[in-house]
Amino acid sequence: MRAQEYEKVFNELLGAANRLDILRRLEGGGVDPHATAAMHAVRFATTILWPTVPNTPPPGFRHDSERLLQLAANWREAVLELGEFAPPRPTLRLVNDTTPPS
Repeated sequence: MRAQEYEKVFNELLGAANRLDILRRLEGGGVDPHATAAMHAVRFATTILWPTVPNTPPPGFRHDSERLLQLAANWREAVLELGEFAPPRPTLRLVNDTTPPS
């Protein structure tokens, strides 16, 4: 029973990672950093769960220690809204004082 549930979740995670990979490329030719960070987080969860699913090949994406450290740095930027994850700055407008001098 447990192995079947792990396999089910594993496949759902793979599907979610694939959907996020497609979604992150949809916006105007660029790559959306938020969808990319989420995709890598789901892939990370998939990698953690993979050993619990018997007779399943590796998930097919990089999951070595160096890559995981880079992803942790990217997730930190996403959480702190730094770099590509920074919210857009407000547009500043110049306002002329139209009141006559006294």
